[in-house]
Amino acid sequence: MEAPTAGSVILAAVLLKMGTYGFLRFSLPMMPDATLRYMPWLLSLCVIGIIYGAMVAMVQKDWKKLVAYSSVSHLGFCMIGIFALNWQGIQGGILQMLNHGLSTGGLFLIVGLIYERRHTRMLSEFGGLSKVMPIFATCFMIIMLSSIGLPILNGFIGEFTILSGIFQVKDPAFTFFGASPKWWAVLTASGIVLGAAYMLWLYQRTMFGKLDKAENQKLTDLNFREVATLFPLLVLCFWIGLYPKPMFQVMEKPVDKLVRQIGKTYYPAEPVARLGVPCIPAGAIPACNRAARPERTSPATVHSAGEVSGRTGADFDRRAPEPERTSPATGKRATEPERTSH
Repeated sequence: MEAPTAGSVILAAVLLKMGTYGFLRFSLPMMPDATLRYMPWLLSLCVIGIIYGAMVAMVQKDWKKLVAYSSVSHLGFCMIGIFALNWQGIQGGILQMLNHGLSTGGLFLIVGLIYERRHTRMLSEFGGLSKVMPIFATCFMIIMLSSIGLPILNGFIGEFTILSGIFQVKDPAFTFFGASPKWWAVLTASGIVLGAAYMLWLYQRTMFGKLDKAENQKLTDLNFREVATLFPLLVLCFWIGLYPKPMFQVMEKPVDKLVRQIGKTYYPAEPVARLGVPCIPAGAIPACNRAARPERTSPATVHSAGEVSGRTGADFDRRAPEPERTSPATGKRATEPERTSH
């Protein structure tokens, strides 16, 4: 909590992802059976992290502590998407790791910028800042809306993909302690509601209201250097929210390989023509290869009238009788010499 702004940004944007990367790179591929066996407990830890982190963030009086606990809550989304063990869930979890770095890193930058001017992070010391710092309030609003998952921003794409993945789980290992697996998705969605609550409340307490403190009335807005620092984050938030296709294309084949590696008992072997990785069941030809491989048909004879009559294979296995060979000298039938064994 007391780390400088640069340290907090590096921690949120990079270092926290080492744990989620470890699950993707080592834990799931090396121990797929153990993952399925303890899946209810793993999902329980993810849901506890989402809801507990959000509820603790709601009661914080320190601006930076609120952002830190929101970071804990959003990392739970990344983990529950990875543990969905399907394409949508894992892709959403990986994308949400990137989104978490953008939104939470941007929020820590916002806290650092206001701390340099006021030297306090207590929420009770702020109010009405949008009247004296409109550019700051605009940047803060975009990053805050990105964090809570507003459509057209990056957070919406990641959270929606994660919820799509966790809604589609079918394996018995995902049962909610005997109940339907859909309960995991319901509890995950509750974290989104809580996240919107504490983030909107934070913005209302700091940016709106009366500007009744003399220290806040003298605050200066963001300069060019500070705007240039936040501008790339804002561009990426809109880019991923409006056009996430390049991100999903990069993740597509690695995620497909991971799903097939850890989900052999969870997903049947089916042809996946769009990925170009056909799985050939016993005695079957993938549909994606049938067009390139013409079917064998029985030969046909075309008559002068234009009719096509099919023949069976047995008809063509019988060879036509060879014409008798005669000797030019005698005019009699030539016979093959007897073969003698030496």
